[in-house]
Amino acid sequence: MGAKGVVGLAGALIVVLVVLSSVYIIPETHRGVLLRFGELIETDIQAGIHFKVPVIDRVREFDVRLLTTDLPSRQYLTIEKKPLDVDSYIAWKIQDVDQFYRATGGDEYRASSLLMSRVDNGLRDEFGVRTMVEVVSGQRDELMTTLTTRVNETAQKEFGIQVVDIRVKAIEFPGEVSQNVYRRMAAERQALAQEFRSRGNELGEGIRADADRQRTVILAEAFSKAEEVRGEGDAEAAQIYADAYGSNSEFYSFYRSLEAYQSTFADKGDIMVIDTESDFLKYLQDPMGSR
Repeated sequence: MGAKGVVGLAGALIVVLVVLSSVYIIPETHRGVLLRFGELIETDIQAGIHFKVPVIDRVREFDVRLLTTDLPSRQYLTIEKKPLDVDSYIAWKIQDVDQFYRATGGDEYRASSLLMSRVDNGLRDEFGVRTMVEVVSGQRDELMTTLTTRVNETAQKEFGIQVVDIRVKAIEFPGEVSQNVYRRMAAERQALAQEFRSRGNELGEGIRADADRQRTVILAEAFSKAEEVRGEGDAEAAQIYADAYGSNSEFYSFYRSLEAYQSTFADKGDIMVIDTESDFLKYLQDPMGSR
């Protein structure tokens, strides 16, 4: 190959290299910015094939998928000044590539640090206005929603970042606080059990009182009914006696005397001193009762 051939081949290689160096590809999961002499000349470059000026232009790519940042365990105080050890994480993604690059220089580590600082301050504020019970169980979801909204507004405005979620992974009590919490929980359970027992006793007393009242009413009604029947019987007996006396007074007198004898002499050990002229003995002395 002659000198011209070598020069031609070298020229062709240079052209190929220039063309290749002027072409760049942004992946589907990324967005890019184009810098010329370090100055930002194009932002939010979408996925696909693009061109640049070789040597003087430089491309920076950023992953726009959902990213997570774990916060180191931090201790926060509740409104009662009780310390809690909290583990949390942030789910976020780059929303505005231009603003993200200007705010962080395109450094994801710096972006994570900025977010962690905002979340740390937010958690400190949110825990500081709630009780231990509220942050552990009752209002944790509300706390996370409020904090996510608050940090997201700041992050979008300042860093071009969308905060999708802030979540507390674990809340632990320091040693002394744990013992106090367990003791308080035990006391609350005992108080609740005592309340249930008291309610049960009160209900039992009410049931027993109602049963006694019903028993008294039933006995009173039964006694009243018995007295009524007895009265009716006595009235009927009196009427029978009256009818008998009216129809045969002598027989009635004889019958009543027999009843009196039977009642008087029921006990053989009794001794009675009676005047022989007493009317009480007239039927014993004379069956016809004449005197």
